[in-house]
This record gives sequence, structure tokens and C-alpha cells, in this order.
Amino acid sequence: MAYRVAVTKGYAEEDGSTIFGDIGLTRLTESGLEWKVLPEKTGHVVADQLEGFDAVLVLGAERVDDASLPASGQVRHIARFGAGFDAVDVEACSRRGVLLTNCPDAVRRPVADSAIAMLFALAHNLVAKDRLVREGRWDERAAWRGSGLDGATVGIVGLGGIGLETARLVRSLGLRTVAYNRSDRRREAGALGVEVLPLDAVLAQSDYLIITVAANAGTRHLIGEHELSLMKPTARLINLARGSVLDEEALTRRLTDGRLAGAGLDVFEREPLDLNSPLTRMDNVILAPHSLCWTDSFTAAVSGSVMESIIDASRGLMPRNAVNPEAWAGRLEPQEAATGGVG
Repeated sequence: MAYRVAVTKGYAEEDGSTIFGDIGLTRLTESGLEWKVLPEKTGHVVADQLEGFDAVLVLGAERVDDASLPASGQVRHIARFGAGFDAVDVEACSRRGVLLTNCPDAVRRPVADSAIAMLFALAHNLVAKDRLVREGRWDERAAWRGSGLDGATVGIVGLGGIGLETARLVRSLGLRTVAYNRSDRRREAGALGVEVLPLDAVLAQSDYLIITVAANAGTRHLIGEHELSLMKPTARLINLARGSVLDEEALTRRLTDGRLAGAGLDVFEREPLDLNSPLTRMDNVILAPHSLCWTDSFTAAVSGSVMESIIDASRGLMPRNAVNPEAWAGRLEPQEAATGGVG
């Protein structure tokens, strides 16, 4: 029987076209695999949907947990289109012998580029100035000079792959860069000329704060009321991680009363963002619909990575980006191991 791949419907149509563009599903067909877009759009993948499938390509934020995995045990691979896997119960997957893969390398540069785009846009009040022209408010331009970047300190919270790539780009601009990471990344940061400090110090010293930390139970509201109170009133905050790592209500209060100068947000605690949110009415806030990094190069890189993972797994080879490699135990044949199949 052919190896069968289920594609979640949230971001895909029946013919395989997706919100990201062409993600290369033909590569699966050319490799002898079968794929099918699930018939129902749901925020929670359930076991009944996956009967008869060997792998699941999760395109969006669909939740995958123990109730998503069929009792038959046929599903052995969950492939995330992107880097984040906060909606996947990794422990349940490992317990059931289901491998989880993601695409961390492929998203690093696109997300880091997005951070730099937000950085420049906030520093020059780009969106507000665009609005002045469109609304015939040209005479108000003196009120939107912008703070600029010359002499600024940029803080980065989270020095994973995306955080380090962001730090590299920020340092290439000649800007002082400080960072916080929960685990020791002083060696990697030092190679880039980035000073690693405690979180409170990063918050206090940053003129621009970029959040790139992974979302999990330990980082929920990592940046909350207390942390925001440590920031300069002239500072600006950029969140490209997940909405859960930032207390959105606390941020809104500080932006409203002038205790924070601005923000650039590509992610929110609840998505889509409510149109009645005060954030939508603030000229000093730049909003993006959790897609700022979506470019042609992003789609090509992530598609290539995720298809490679699915094809490798279908052939009994350990995919390169395994989140829980322990789930693979006992699945690799001796012949494959001898030919270097493990990545």
C-alpha cells in the first residue's frame, strides 16, 4: 500500500493549493506517496479524520494531541509547516511513537528579515506617515519625525535560530545589541558581538525590544506587566514569536497611557485580532496578520524542508529536523543505518 499523507484543511484547498502558494505536493506524488487534503476545516485534528494515513502535514495552527492520533497506530509522523509547534502535544506524540518534525532552518532568515522591517518602520513611523498622505493630513508630518536608529540599543529576547539570525542582521547595522536567553547562549552571542544580560537588564536598556522566544508553558506571558514596567517610555516593542509570550492587555494599557512609545505586532493572543481591539486604533502600532515573513522565498524554503522530512520518513530515514527523535526508536532498519540514513 502507498504511504498516505493527510494535509490539514485550514490553509489548503482540495486541489492542494494553499494560502502560502505552491508548497510542492507534487514532490510527494513523484516519490510514490499519496496525499489528500482533509475534508473538514477544524482547529483540532481528531483521530477519525486520520484513519488510513501514515503522516500528517499540519499547515496552520491546528491542535494535535492524544485525541488526534488513531488507535491503529498507523500515523507515525506529524510534519509542521514552519518552526513553531506549540499547538502540538509533543509528549503525547512521543508516548504514541509519533515523530514530530518542523522547519526551523527554513524560517530563520524570513522571520529575521521581518524583524528588521518592523525595526525600520517603527524607527521612522512609516505606517503613520503613509496614513498622513492617504488621508490628506500632510501638515501633521512634523508630529511624526521618528526616533531613528542611530545610537540605539536593540534587545532580543530569545536566542534560538531566529533570535541569533536577527541578532546577526541587527549587528550588521552597527547597532549595540543585548539579549536574553533562558539557556546559556553566551558563546553563540559573543561570536556576533552580542552581550547576554539578565532579562530585566535587557528590558531596561533596550530602545527597541524584539521578541523571538519559543512559545511553551514556560514562556507564557514572559513579557507581562512587571517586565513592561521596566522598559523606557521611549522604547518600542516588536513581537514576532507567539501572542502567548506577551501580555497583550498590559501592553495595550502602556501604549494607551504613553508609558511605551510604540509596538510592531505580527502575532496576537487571539487570532484574528478583534477589530474592536484598541490596538487597531493606535497610530504608533504596526499590525500584521501573522504573515509578515510570508514571501516567495519563505514558501520555497519551508516547502522544501517539510517535503524532505515527509519523504525521508516514508523511506525509513530519520528526518533532519526531528523535535522528538526518541519517538523514532526501533524504526530504522540496519541496512539504512549502514548507509548513513540517520540525519
